[in-house]
Amino acid sequence: MNRPIRYSLVISCFLFFWLIPFFSFNPVSAVAQQEQPAVLVIEGGTLIDGNGGAPVADALIIIRGNQIETVSRKGQAQYPAGARVLQADGKFILPGLMDAHVHYQDFLAELFLTHGVTSVFEIGGGGELGLVRREAIARGKIPGPRLFLAVGSLAGGRIAALGGRSAGDMTLSSRMVIETAAQARDVTRRFAEAGADMIKVHRGPPVEVYRAAAEEAHRLGLPVVAQPIGPTVYAREAVLAGANILEHAAGISISVARDPSKWEGWGYIEEHSLNPTPFSDMDDAKAAEMIELLIQRNVYLEPDLVCEGRSFHEQRDEWEAQDYRLLNDPGLAYFPERTRLKWMGNYTEFDDLEPAQWEMRKKGFQNMQRFIGMFAQAGGKVLAGTDTSGAGWAVAGIGLHHEFELLIEAGLTPMQVIQAATRNVAEGFRQLDQLGTIEAGKLADVVIVNADPLQDIGNLQQIEWVIQDGKVIDRGYHPSFQTPFQGALLEGRTWVRALKKESESMRTTAFGQPPPGIESISPTLVIEGDPTLTLTVKGVGFTSKSRVFFDGAPVPFERVSETELKLTIDASLIIRAGTYPVQVRNPEPLLLPKWGGVSNRAHLLVDYSY
Repeated sequence: MNRPIRYSLVISCFLFFWLIPFFSFNPVSAVAQQEQPAVLVIEGGTLIDGNGGAPVADALIIIRGNQIETVSRKGQAQYPAGARVLQADGKFILPGLMDAHVHYQDFLAELFLTHGVTSVFEIGGGGELGLVRREAIARGKIPGPRLFLAVGSLAGGRIAALGGRSAGDMTLSSRMVIETAAQARDVTRRFAEAGADMIKVHRGPPVEVYRAAAEEAHRLGLPVVAQPIGPTVYAREAVLAGANILEHAAGISISVARDPSKWEGWGYIEEHSLNPTPFSDMDDAKAAEMIELLIQRNVYLEPDLVCEGRSFHEQRDEWEAQDYRLLNDPGLAYFPERTRLKWMGNYTEFDDLEPAQWEMRKKGFQNMQRFIGMFAQAGGKVLAGTDTSGAGWAVAGIGLHHEFELLIEAGLTPMQVIQAATRNVAEGFRQLDQLGTIEAGKLADVVIVNADPLQDIGNLQQIEWVIQDGKVIDRGYHPSFQTPFQGALLEGRTWVRALKKESESMRTTAFGQPPPGIESISPTLVIEGDPTLTLTVKGVGFTSKSRVFFDGAPVPFERVSETELKLTIDASLIIRAGTYPVQVRNPEPLLLPKWGGVSNRAHLLVDYSY
């Protein structure tokens, strides 16, 4: 039942970080991997290759560059002098772990890699910033797990209140509000041309949007990840329309409910995507029929049990203490305070629920967990994911290991859990030709642990080495860690819409300066070393007294109108990759003092020159 909120423990943790001396942040190259031999050999150990077969004792794996060259037995293959040899006798060798659902930010990199997570799937989108990050990681410019992107997502009209953009908007970094099949096809092609690894259909659109997006995505060879939680399309409709992966196992609770009318309108609000309460009404006969349909259509379920059941896990006290110790590591001093508070607050989020609501939500989570077990036992394929982010519902890296325990609790075997974090993910996202198993010709992402995970899935936390792209990574935390790419390309979208609405009736500067707000900049992406450029800023509240700042310093500009500025960005300001903030400031006196005189921030993205 409900427990007292334990804020004192959490607050003391965060006060500790305020007392840590400030660290001087070094460029990311300070923690980049050192040059390593061209050939890496893993000698000995028991191989669990991800395919589900019997483990192989005394394995020998030869890695050349970033590829697995040979998989055999010790003594059956020769390797060149000068190779680095990892003696793995008594250890267990597995494919690199994958988190099938993240919202990636650069500061999560070390947590993922340290916990053996070598690939993550950015289901939320990623936009242009995600594309730049993906390439920088792939080319070794910045550390991080392999990044797979949706680029953007197709959503219904109600998403507009959360910052969705119309189908005609060419921006890649937002949810796109899609109303017709034609729009769905057009935006799906646009995302694919930009470099999407998957197509994401968010909640809200009508079934014809799901169907058109799936048809176009499949034509282009891309999987469709869906979150069908209404208000008209739920799991059954999305599956029949062609969805390949259901994140959060979304929409199933309504599709298997004894009385679906009881949940009319479910999905109108964002919180419903993370609320398992409708599973409390699960009809086992309907559940069996749903499982049959899912397996028949080869649909993968990615349940995010670690976030769906937060506050209700039996392991709550143990995991809270583990997260607390982890976030107290001085090496993670660079973590944002809001992230620490959010992650620790997940454990007490529902302690104030009314007892009846608490019990219903807990029952819903337990039935959801039972459904996932029934699905796996019937032959369905589960994907391990966490929905982690800088303000998410699980700590990056370690949260995936918590998900493993919940999947075991649901009824999966340790081998099924290992495959849920390796082969199944690669197969579901159509990456099995290069990742997901340890086989000759595949990319060399490997985790080596000190105890048998088939005996206890918790042994996956006993990591000795993590190999990514053929290199043994540094598994330490570094207080100076940073990358060039920080922040969203446009902050405060909702704030700007509210500001614009209030400012519309105040079109005079006779009583002071209006508050400025930025709605967009163009271009959003340039390359380091590009020549001097003209940057167009659009928004509201631009006056003859406005001043514009780029990376904190004033820059020359031309005021075209109260809604448009043209900035001159000298070539010397964009010689290095990074995200550079743009802000507009208006002097006092202010027409609307409560809004202040400083705009939200947009960022110009400067990519590496390859």
